[in-house]
Amino acid sequence: MPHRALALLTLFALASLQAAQAQEKAAAPPIRIGMIGLDTSHVPAFAKLFNNPKASGDLAGFKIVVGYPGGTDMPASHDRVAKFTEGLRATGVEIVDSIPKLLEKVDVVLLESVDGRIHLQEATPVIKAGKPLFIDKPVAGSLADAIAIFDLAKQNHVPCFSSSSIRFGTGVQDLKKNAALGQIIGAMTWGPCSYQEGTPDMFFYGVHGIEALFTLMGTGCESVTRTQTTDADVLTGVWKDGHVGTYRGLRRSKEEFGAVAFGTDAIAQAGKGDAYEDLCREVGKFFKTRVPPVSAEETIEIFTFMEAADESNRQGGKPVALKEVLAKAQAAAAKK
Repeated sequence: MPHRALALLTLFALASLQAAQAQEKAAAPPIRIGMIGLDTSHVPAFAKLFNNPKASGDLAGFKIVVGYPGGTDMPASHDRVAKFTEGLRATGVEIVDSIPKLLEKVDVVLLESVDGRIHLQEATPVIKAGKPLFIDKPVAGSLADAIAIFDLAKQNHVPCFSSSSIRFGTGVQDLKKNAALGQIIGAMTWGPCSYQEGTPDMFFYGVHGIEALFTLMGTGCESVTRTQTTDADVLTGVWKDGHVGTYRGLRRSKEEFGAVAFGTDAIAQAGKGDAYEDLCREVGKFFKTRVPPVSAEETIEIFTFMEAADESNRQGGKPVALKEVLAKAQAAAAKK
């Protein structure tokens, strides 16, 4: 066969194969997502991303098909659950009155409840049903509950992770990957820091900036010291290699997120960029691969840091060792 004819035949075969693959992909049913806790602005934002018929890459191939409203007496939940539930219903998503009913209709789950105190209660049936689970911040309402969730997921071999959207935003990610810095040996992050009664102070909103701090510094924090005033909180962590990371929680000054990394070769500030789309792409990839982009160990260390900050405050700003706080929480988790 002449070379030209053979080349044309090869191109034709390749084009046919690609067309067949595209047709097969288009015909494949979407991965069905269930959403638990319809009391946060993340509900319409995430639904818009995952239910977009033009979604591409790791956002493609999903559909949020059912939601369970949930809700608690926390004002941030009670005052918003009806609005966000009706908004989701208006897009064609089915609303059910229990988590078991939701689990019958889905492949994977987004746990969105704004009140972390009920996350263990809500996550337990999801994990026991074997459904891959993303838990929006905070992972739980206490460190002991966070440990219990991840222990249960491990025991049942169910992939599970939690994260703030700030971690995956281009601002923090570009700073982390900035080769001009050399080795990052310190960092400072900041952001709004309102409290929510019933959970440790940093869990509700401080978690965003603290997650960014750990994204830059990595794990290995040994102790934390907290200074609290009406205007702000300042948490200073010391890592095992002597590196220092600081989070400043803002209340009365201009409230926006930011970060600076101190490297061996340079100092640089994060640019803007903390879109929900970056987080949802990571969640989509996780649902497809079953590989968590953030380990349970790192998330537990972040929440240990925040609970230890409360303990430092109770002790008048003294340094508190994370291992001591973690040990107490592990003992409490074992009883759940």
